[in-house]
Amino acid sequence: MKIKMEIDPSCDEPEIVLKAPEITEEVEAVYKQLLGRQNKILQLEVEKDNVSYYLKLSEILFFETDSKLVMAHTKNEAFKVNYKLYELEEILGANFMRVAKSTIINLDQIYSLTRSISNCEVTFQESYKKVYVSRRYYRAVRTKLDERRRVS
Repeated sequence: MKIKMEIDPSCDEPEIVLKAPEITEEVEAVYKQLLGRQNKILQLEVEKDNVSYYLKLSEILFFETDSKLVMAHTKNEAFKVNYKLYELEEILGANFMRVAKSTIINLDQIYSLTRSISNCEVTFQESYKKVYVSRRYYRAVRTKLDERRRVS
């Protein structure tokens, strides 16, 4: 696969064109990844102790529901989010994925995935926080991680 970039000062906005002689799994994966990044937000307004913060999505490890609140977790802190999980699924990019009824994770932040007889645990780099992948979502998570590894 060839990759090239052209700089054109007369261009109004960035344009990405994917050319291929035929649709292959690799071409489709790249296309889906690009679509997932289109029109997605880069920051999210969150709240803690009546103060609003604007976090980069790349800093967020995962979102989870805690009673009726949705919380965004970073390496060391947790913030209240004014969205429901299903709303977050719609506005977040392809880097995020639901892994349980009450959890959405940032796939870019996964450090390890440990499967045992009773559960599947996700750990994050430079953080003590962990989440569990439900059996229902485990296969989809593995598939997504394998796709990302092939494309990267």
